Amino acid sequence: MPDRKNATATQSGVLRPDQLAQHVDLVRLPCSESLEPWVENYWQLQWELPPGTTHHSSTLPHPACTLSVEHGWTREGVVEPVVVTGVLTRRFDVVLAESGWVFGVKFRPGGYASFTGTVAKTLRDVPVAPPTPFRSETVAALAELDGHFDADHCRTVVDAVLTPYARDVEPEYEVVLDVIATMLGDRALIRVAQVEQRCGVGTRRLQRLFERYVGATPKWVLGRYRIHDALSELDNGYSGPLADLAARYGWFDQAHFTREFTELVGMPPSAYQR
Repeated sequence: MPDRKNATATQSGVLRPDQLAQHVDLVRLPCSESLEPWVENYWQLQWELPPGTTHHSSTLPHPACTLSVEHGWTREGVVEPVVVTGVLTRRFDVVLAESGWVFGVKFRPGGYASFTGTVAKTLRDVPVAPPTPFRSETVAALAELDGHFDADHCRTVVDAVLTPYARDVEPEYEVVLDVIATMLGDRALIRVAQVEQRCGVGTRRLQRLFERYVGATPKWVLGRYRIHDALSELDNGYSGPLADLAARYGWFDQAHFTREFTELVGMPPSAYQR
């Protein structure tokens, strides 16, 4: 099994992160050691925009669920302050306005299902769901957090209310973590068959594990990681031929890369590069 302190998700995915940083304060924080088998990290967003102005934020999907506390200006569908967001297979768009504050628990791929005993597939493409796996007192404690508290205080509270749910990690979830870490760590892996061979997991078993824990197929997860890799290159100023970038991350030709990139990002890689 991989070191649970290692990353099992990219930090890429936010489209035009330099523009977001002009409008929003983003902080990422570690969770307590007892929660590391399931939680990737915590994050906090806070913004206050001038009257009458908005900012459209877009994020490419990650193969992970999020538990969040949201106050102030909230996205469509959020009625109660504590909500769960499942694995989204499409780009996540949200319009920010006025002032708002969000504290999120980003679970590892498969982590939310393992932590709560749920089936991740039931949350696929569900942007707002009630936090039903958690006790009412847990949800109430989370709802009391808001922008009046600093990030470290919020982290301490979330650690305290979630730690009682920690238990032994089931072996099948450990297999999922190993596969995810392998996908993320080796950029040369561009086909699921390569991952299966590297990890010693059969096709049917891998599909079943991903349906239960992740909520998306292994092929989808691997493809998202490679899109994130290409996006990070472009955000970091890559100015070379797009055909070379496509080949580096596993596309057989530039046309296939352009089609998949456009479907997910909303514009061709050439336009995003400019």
